[in-house]
Amino acid sequence: MEFLVFNSTVSKYVGYFKIGMQLASLKNTDTMLLEHERGSVDRYCKVNTRVYQEHGINKSVQPNVKLTLGRPAKKNQPAMLLCSAYNFYPKPIRVTWYRDGQRLTSDVSATEELADGDWYYQVHSHLEFTPKAGEKISCMVEHASLKEPLEIVWDSSMPEAERNKVAIGAAGLMLGLVVCAAGLLYYRNKRVDVIYTTDGPLHDLPHL
Repeated sequence: MEFLVFNSTVSKYVGYFKIGMQLASLKNTDTMLLEHERGSVDRYCKVNTRVYQEHGINKSVQPNVKLTLGRPAKKNQPAMLLCSAYNFYPKPIRVTWYRDGQRLTSDVSATEELADGDWYYQVHSHLEFTPKAGEKISCMVEHASLKEPLEIVWDSSMPEAERNKVAIGAAGLMLGLVVCAAGLLYYRNKRVDVIYTTDGPLHDLPHL
């Protein structure tokens, strides 16, 4: 717990809590000590602050952005795109999805900015969707290192293996819907109403 600091703005010690204030009052009566602290601020703190600003605070590194096809978590969505930004600094970044110029907010998820341990960060955003012919899907990244937002457009002429993943996913979804509809229709047509007489069933009438 910090209870005593030298405040270079007022050039004296500032204490927190009872013990800190007592120590501050004692140290502030020592003019030689105060002069030494003021000199330390000029000799070390200000010099190191300039170096840190040049190589740390003011440093910005552009993200390396990749757009790839992944496996969706939801069964009702046949495809998932993953937009990943790697090795960027500073930490704040924004990743958004667009379809034909319209911003998407549903079926979108993202990680927090993850530290790589070397001053750089990475972030990942997912979009689950059903592919449509002729559509334009893009991932847009905004970061302090970029003069303007970086837009990565999903290339419909993807490798054949990835195209097959999407095609199989979409076909599987459509097949499931067709089978479900056919099953309901079959069940509906098979239901019958039986008319009974005193001698037993007379005939069956299809239930419409």
